[in-house]
Amino acid sequence: MLALGFFGWIIIGGLAGWIAGKIMDDKNGLVLNIVFGIIGGLIGGFLLKLIGVDVEGGGMIFSFVTCLAGACLVLWIGRLVGARTGR
Repeated sequence: MLALGFFGWIIIGGLAGWIAGKIMDDKNGLVLNIVFGIIGGLIGGFLLKLIGVDVEGGGMIFSFVTCLAGACLVLWIGRLVGARTGR
């Protein structure tokens, strides 16, 4: 299995963040959505590892879906926090 490396995670996380911004109808902008995708990939991978899923051996599609789900989660939490603070 080919390891993605740092730049691979940046690219996959960025693409997932951009798509998550479209799915969640988010108005944060492209750069922030890319950052959310990268953070979402880290969070998604961490949460899956906690429940016993082999995240290292999942492959590129599994990594993309993990980043996408994590980015949607980050955007959703950001929307909840923004609603509580009145933004």
